[in-house]
Amino acid sequence: MAGLRHCPTGVDGLDQITAGGLPAGRTTLLTGGAGCGKTLLATEFLVRGAQRGEPGVLMAFEETSEELATNVAAFGWDLPALQAEGKLAVDYVRVDREQIDMTGDFDLEGLFIRLGLAIDEVGAKRVVIDTLEVLFSALDDTARLRSELRRLFSWLKHKGVTSIVTAESGDGPLTRHGLEEYVADCVISLDHRVNEEMAIRRIRIVKLRGSAHGTNEFPFVIGSAGFSVVPVTSFGLEHPASSELVPTGVPGLDSMLGKAGWYRGSVTVVSGDSGTGKTTFAASFADAACARGQKCLYLAFEESSRQLARNMASVGLRLDRWIEAGLLQVQASRPTEIGLERHLTTVYEQVEAHHPDVVVLDPITDFTALGGGVAIKALLMRIVDYLKNRQVTAVLTSLARSDGSDTSMSSLIDNFVQLRALEHSAQRHRSLYIQKARGMAHSQHVRRFELTDQGIEILEPVQVATA
Repeated sequence: MAGLRHCPTGVDGLDQITAGGLPAGRTTLLTGGAGCGKTLLATEFLVRGAQRGEPGVLMAFEETSEELATNVAAFGWDLPALQAEGKLAVDYVRVDREQIDMTGDFDLEGLFIRLGLAIDEVGAKRVVIDTLEVLFSALDDTARLRSELRRLFSWLKHKGVTSIVTAESGDGPLTRHGLEEYVADCVISLDHRVNEEMAIRRIRIVKLRGSAHGTNEFPFVIGSAGFSVVPVTSFGLEHPASSELVPTGVPGLDSMLGKAGWYRGSVTVVSGDSGTGKTTFAASFADAACARGQKCLYLAFEESSRQLARNMASVGLRLDRWIEAGLLQVQASRPTEIGLERHLTTVYEQVEAHHPDVVVLDPITDFTALGGGVAIKALLMRIVDYLKNRQVTAVLTSLARSDGSDTSMSSLIDNFVQLRALEHSAQRHRSLYIQKARGMAHSQHVRRFELTDQGIEILEPVQVATA
């Protein structure tokens, strides 16, 4: 017996958590509260289908075709053009409850005829009905409602189209009526919540008959190109392992590693107290990459690009020349401007746009204002897996905890450099040691270093006084 066929949605990340897409030739119920993005996701499903040669029909009960076209134009979707090309049919249906209440007549036959004509007109393979609340607003009888829903879903299945039907979420059940999820082959729930004044969007595959699928909640964002779902298991531990070495930008640190840098595609965390030089190490790494003609993406969360360039010039790093040459892309933003999932997709978008060889995130500690330890670790896991799969070498800076540990992320990264401030003879000295460097021998010494006008200079090992 053949297994369930999938209809790829074309929506970034959604096909991964549904193991290939929505059930082909069947109906998917898309549920969620007001403003969570149901109509947008359903519309993108049709647009992506039209782009791959699968025409669609959108039957709307809340917005006219002109209103829909205006609302989605910002995402680069030209609904009128798709309609003119015969790839999309948009039909707005006005349901008058007062008239139905007066006549007592509610029948889906007219809807079936109208929808059937639209399907035949464009040869539709995909259908969206938005939303059930308006369509069935005149029905208060639960038994009648269940019967009409079964008729609708059976009719869509008989037509052989892959369908999405949207519905508002209820207080207890998934939907307001509490019935739709029992007659749909696939149920997807969208959620838009606010946690500590930060908006968070999540998607969950509640049910998908005949197919394995992700059952967790996954973050999603609505960006300039539409929906983007970020599955935590999308990359896993299947990334390649290169033997090529990438210099750290600090010759003395390269010597401490015993080789000429980190492995390509590895992720390094430089951690330390405030003022120990974390950003200078990260900037040195970026500067060296650009000097080799490689591209660097620098995501700064505490300094603007101009301030970063000015400050690094004091230690002999002329980042401005690489910015002007287009080798260094500095994206500066406050972490609290957006949520964790948006930071994640920003990394993806910037890497896809600029194709960097190396990436710097400075500092990742600022993410703690946006979520708890589990959420932050999930974010870092996704970033690490994504960069490793693309063989992008990364350096992340982190403000050390009061006890000097960073256990929340130490297991995720390959190399860990600890910076410390030491006080001796009424002077403050900077020191560093390599806590770990996977796959390579490295120095066990704690060494002093100085920030000079020629960059970072690694000095002699710290001498431990003996009795």
